[in-house]
Parts: sequence; C-alpha cells; structure tokens
Amino acid sequence: MRKLIAFDDDTFDKLKQLARDRMATFQELADEAFADLLKKHGIPIDLKDALRKSVRLAGETGGNERRTSRKTKS
Repeated sequence: MRKLIAFDDDTFDKLKQLARDRMATFQELADEAFADLLKKHGIPIDLKDALRKSVRLAGETGGNERRTSRKTKS
C-alpha cells in the first residue's frame, strides 16, 4: 500500500543523507522508524511478535489464576 507523507526540504535532505550513510534505502529507514514506533506503543509488528505478546499475557493471567485457586483450596 502506498501513502504520501510530506517532509520539509531540510528533513528530507537529512533523511536522504542518512540513508546514503547507512547504505540503506529510504524505505528501509521508514520501515525501521515505524517498527520502532509500534514497539514503543506495545503494538506487535508481525505474527511472531503477536504470539510472544499473547504467550506473555496468558502466562501473567494464568499465573494469577493458579495462585488464587490454591489459596481457596487450603
């Protein structure tokens, strides 16, 4: 999917230079930037990240339920 994003000339020049310095494409810089933004806000980037988050959340809730169950049995 293609979307247009507007940059001022100075910012765009700096991004182009950064891409050249890192021997990367502008698209690779954009992919990295958006992946970092999603990670910062806790949004999974791909299926692998989504599964990790799901397992982590299931472990947190499952651990609490087990402890509660043991306390009520005693």
